[in-house]
Amino acid sequence: MTPKAYKAASVRQLAAVVDGMAGTVSEGRLRQLRMVVGMFDRAVGREEMPGRASRSAAQLFTWAALRPFWELAAAGELRHWEKGVGKPLPVTTLRVVRNCLEILAGRVLPEGRWVRLPELEVPVLKPTVDDRSLAALYRGMVDLAAQGPLVRDGTALSVEDRTRLLAMVAVLLDAGPRSGEMAAQTLADLAPGEVAVGVRRRSQRLDEYRVGEVAAVTGVHPVTVSKVLSGLGNDRFSEATEALVLEAAAALPPVPEVEWFELREGSRVAVRRWLALRERLVSEDVPLTGQRTGLWVSLVPSKAGPIGIPLRAQGLRQAYARGITALNWVMAGSHGWEPFPTTMEQVRRSVDVVPLLDPPVGV
Repeated sequence: MTPKAYKAASVRQLAAVVDGMAGTVSEGRLRQLRMVVGMFDRAVGREEMPGRASRSAAQLFTWAALRPFWELAAAGELRHWEKGVGKPLPVTTLRVVRNCLEILAGRVLPEGRWVRLPELEVPVLKPTVDDRSLAALYRGMVDLAAQGPLVRDGTALSVEDRTRLLAMVAVLLDAGPRSGEMAAQTLADLAPGEVAVGVRRRSQRLDEYRVGEVAAVTGVHPVTVSKVLSGLGNDRFSEATEALVLEAAAALPPVPEVEWFELREGSRVAVRRWLALRERLVSEDVPLTGQRTGLWVSLVPSKAGPIGIPLRAQGLRQAYARGITALNWVMAGSHGWEPFPTTMEQVRRSVDVVPLLDPPVGV
């Protein structure tokens, strides 16, 4: 979208600034900045925003404009797709928006002018699961996979569904991947003999690793480390601190793109059973050019495509939630059983996994 496509002069100016950043920032960051420009376009002119916010790009970064903009954005009122309007933005997206606001303010406002940015509340993480419950989860999944068809309250869990779910839970417990990282896994991420599984860390996870390592080495707060490494907020800390962080980061070895985790014997069996089923699902008759290597694939046709296409992160989370719901049904009333959380993230944060020092033989 060109600057002339926006109705307010302030947004057109801001769009021109972003267009001028092409080549100086990554394509991903450029898309995020343009997303924020679009959000400003939908915000300016609303009754919550001050009238002068339409005059110039600098007016967008006054607190009188940023405060209602942030409230509207957080509430999901500035989403691009109409069907999503009103659905609050997740914390990860709000963090991206705030980072973009800081970058844009640095380009729009005169050098040295301070801008007040919205505060991002730290979410309260859901409680993790203890080791005893994790062991019970795996045993319960094994028993569930061996049982007959389950149907309750309109939800069915087929034998195929349970076979895939058991393999997913095994990998989740042994490697602790995020749902997005699991969705990106391919057959190449399994070592020969299924003795280990590889996890390709996403850029967000790589950044977390680097920030944590530098903070531990330097004693500098992780928030400050993050800002130094991202090039943001360099007027808020001393040159000595910046130099200390950058020197420590440069001295660290690169974070591996792929980390390998050993699979327990039971996990190997679960993964092999899934691979045998998966081979029948991903047939040569299915038009899956470039997609036949996905490790986790669909079991039924959907809007996304036919049987055998790679699952996205949302599909993995939904499959996991269905399976845990079914397990809670089966185990309800059993001595010592407590309903298990149906979100993958709670389990991921509960496991303490350590990657192999070297890739497995044959990888």
